[in-house]
Amino acid sequence: MNERTILHSDVNNFFASVECKDKPQLKNQPVAVTGNPEKRTGIILAKNDVAKSFGIKTGQTIFEAQKLCPNLVCLPPHYNLYEQISKQLHQIYLQYTNLVEPMGLDECWLDVTDSLKILNKTGEQIAYEIKEKIKNQFGITVSVGVSFSKIYAKLGSDLKKPDAVTVITKSNFKKIAYALPLNSIVGIGRRLEGKFKLININTIGEFCSLSKGYINSLMGKTGVKLLENLQGSEDEKVANYYLISPPKSIGNGTTTIKDIQKRNEIEKVVSFLAEKVSKRLIAHNFQAKTITISLKSSKLQTISKSASFASTFASQTILNHAMSILDSFYDYSQPIRAIRLKASNLENISSCKQLSLFDEKAEKTALGIKNITAKYGSDAIYLASETESFINRKNHTEND
Repeated sequence: MNERTILHSDVNNFFASVECKDKPQLKNQPVAVTGNPEKRTGIILAKNDVAKSFGIKTGQTIFEAQKLCPNLVCLPPHYNLYEQISKQLHQIYLQYTNLVEPMGLDECWLDVTDSLKILNKTGEQIAYEIKEKIKNQFGITVSVGVSFSKIYAKLGSDLKKPDAVTVITKSNFKKIAYALPLNSIVGIGRRLEGKFKLININTIGEFCSLSKGYINSLMGKTGVKLLENLQGSEDEKVANYYLISPPKSIGNGTTTIKDIQKRNEIEKVVSFLAEKVSKRLIAHNFQAKTITISLKSSKLQTISKSASFASTFASQTILNHAMSILDSFYDYSQPIRAIRLKASNLENISSCKQLSLFDEKAEKTALGIKNITAKYGSDAIYLASETESFINRKNHTEND
């Protein structure tokens, strides 16, 4: 089997880069995209390289960031604009291959193996060509990793930023990767990193020296697959852009800025998540029968429960269902650090769907919001609860 050539393209500081491109007067100024610039308790969603040089990090509050950089320019996010540019970037990638697999708005894998002979170019040459096209057409930069697998292409794009190309081959991947910290790779979060530190496993190479049995005991089959990929096996294929299956579920989660416990505080976060889930259901033309709510306590214990109802896409209905599930299993005795809301058992919204007496108002409201955001952008309208200081608007999005 011929070695594959995989690219991973990652836009540098995507949100902040787009904002700075649209506002040339901000060039060379420290800029951050924040959840709510009017409240100093809002958080940093993205920042440019100038802001990074002051030590500003994603997830900090505006108050913390402004202590490091008093002249920080804080801007609200414009998700509709980011989505448009993301789709335009996909069209550039599709000039080289139909095997294009997005990961979020700002990252994509490309399998250009079959394009090398057609274009008479190497993967590295294609990466540089893509990088320059994006810079010239959009005025933003990308970092591109070139490798034989998805995991090492992704690592390559992370290693050198901004505006760079990094090549990791089967002959040099151990030399490049094995000395790096374990958290350099996707799949090792803070909790797992802490577990490995307890047994003095701190680098990718040290992780790769462990047995599959031991990794399986800690991480299950997913961990074993990760180990094999890091040891040099070729991981899963890059998906065909035109054949990517619709999601089996749609969910959003957030880690709260501070631990919360009172029902009204938790309800505000769930309301925020229900609004996000509703918007994404409508965008995909889906309604959901099953709602799942998951809580992570301050002791990192996770509890969750699901229930099925009549199909809906309305945020208020999703919120009501989620809170009824929550009340059935949670006694509000433990502080909560993170909340995730998921809608599953999806089906297409029927144009002739018979609305119930109780859901009609909620679903008409949801469709009204869809029309407003389609015209003015996805950030044009949102719930007042989204301004609460314990809500982290940098949400982790889930499409299963």
